[in-house]
Amino acid sequence: MGDLHEECGIAAIYHLPDGDASPLCPATGREEISSLIPRMLLDLQNRGQLAAGMTTYSPYRRQLIDTHKDVGTVSEVFHFTNRSKFAALLNKYAGRAAVGHVRYATCGHDDRSYAQPFERHHIRKHKWFSFAFNGQLANFNDLQGLLLSDGNTYLARETDTEVFMHHICAALSPQEEPDLLAVSQTLSQQFDGAYSVVFLNALGEMFVARDPLGLKPLCYAVEGSLFAAASESVALFNLGFSAESIKPVAPGQIIIVSDKGIRFERFAESKKTAHCFFEWVYFANVASTLNGKSVYLARKNLGVELARQERERGDVPIDDDIIVVPVPDTSKAAADSMAYELGIPSLEGLIRNRYSGRTFIEGGEYRWKKAETKYTPLREVLEGKRIFLVEDSIVRSTTMRVLLERIRKLGNVKEIHVRAACPPIISPCFYGVDMSTYSELFVPQYMNDAPLEEWEVNEEVEAKMAADLGADTLRYLPIESISRAIGLPADSLCQACITGQYPTLWGRKLSKSAFDEYQNSSNRFTGEEFSSKQLSLLTGRE
Repeated sequence: MGDLHEECGIAAIYHLPDGDASPLCPATGREEISSLIPRMLLDLQNRGQLAAGMTTYSPYRRQLIDTHKDVGTVSEVFHFTNRSKFAALLNKYAGRAAVGHVRYATCGHDDRSYAQPFERHHIRKHKWFSFAFNGQLANFNDLQGLLLSDGNTYLARETDTEVFMHHICAALSPQEEPDLLAVSQTLSQQFDGAYSVVFLNALGEMFVARDPLGLKPLCYAVEGSLFAAASESVALFNLGFSAESIKPVAPGQIIIVSDKGIRFERFAESKKTAHCFFEWVYFANVASTLNGKSVYLARKNLGVELARQERERGDVPIDDDIIVVPVPDTSKAAADSMAYELGIPSLEGLIRNRYSGRTFIEGGEYRWKKAETKYTPLREVLEGKRIFLVEDSIVRSTTMRVLLERIRKLGNVKEIHVRAACPPIISPCFYGVDMSTYSELFVPQYMNDAPLEEWEVNEEVEAKMAADLGADTLRYLPIESISRAIGLPADSLCQACITGQYPTLWGRKLSKSAFDEYQNSSNRFTGEEFSSKQLSLLTGRE
């Protein structure tokens, strides 16, 4: 599913004053614990490859908090391939506390000024801070308008991160002494949407917090004198924290860390949760555990759901010339599980070129050409076979169209039966995934003028989609399979993109506005026009 991506990943680390060395990293002294942030960000690279950065704190330098960030991957931004530059960077930014970020832009531009963390200088130490967040503020336009209603106010960037920063400033403004719990309480009353946050000020105070719905993942661990937090557990586990010590930050919870110790507080009541189900389906590292549920096991269970559906519908005969082929890499667990359940081989008929880059960061014709080089079909595996091609989901369909064309041309297969380990994506996301309009999605084009609540991808619609994509058949999973696979109740998950039901007020407002715009758009096109017009729009080829 190379045409969709997550917005960000965050990390934080703090060495408490109980000892000179971390029990997990004995060679790392208290004032050098910040050197672990690049390692943590590397484990979160799947969440963003556009930019990376970190802010560190040390009371022993003139710049009490200081930020290094740039456009590029973690290894590029931190000079992993140049030992002397890497060492010099770590020495310059050495500190006892640090926060970090990896970014992909759901809004804003591809330049350094949009990279996080965002640092804000002030003469008062508790108002000099840096922060980073994972998510998206659904009421961004409203918050922006509130700031700009004062004629003396100016925003330099078109991003919710800058809006977030100025609302933190406003919450801190009346404070003579720092009260981070009060800041988070104020923000929760103003913000609608997804926000997991890491924050660090020039007093050496840190907080990590998760929005009241828990839309985006965030976990933490404490062992000995070391506190750490990250978007995903894999970043903590690979530092050496035990699996038992890694816990999810509760929705509406703030953890405040300073030399005085660690405080766990509630900044907002959490009446329900709305964890993004796509984290388990696609975004998260397969080695992570989110909210106590393994990403790998969830994807394995999706394969069981695919097999169950295949047995129930039974329209593709299972015989000696059929195999399962995963689209690398995140669909492999589902594909292997499906194959095991059906008693047929799962073979790697596609090899991913790991050095071709991520196709979703490019647009137009260049993205199409990148997609052509992303996977190499293995003719020796595919030739003469009927294949179940297992993919995580079909969102915009760019990669799927290219892939099917290449498999038929280069793999010389008999049949291709596409199986999506996810229900149909029918609605945009306003909480941090880069799909904010109905017109960019694959499914809405087949729904004609029906009201959103009546949209249904039935067998007839699937057959038309398959023909337009170039597949022999196409099957999606039903919505109820998601909660079964993850192991969490459906009402604890955000499934807005597959149900059209949004968990926040501004999500519902934006959905209605986006749907009205789609219904009234002169640029809409139907499935009948897909193979020509949609292709030209996706690739930039007229």
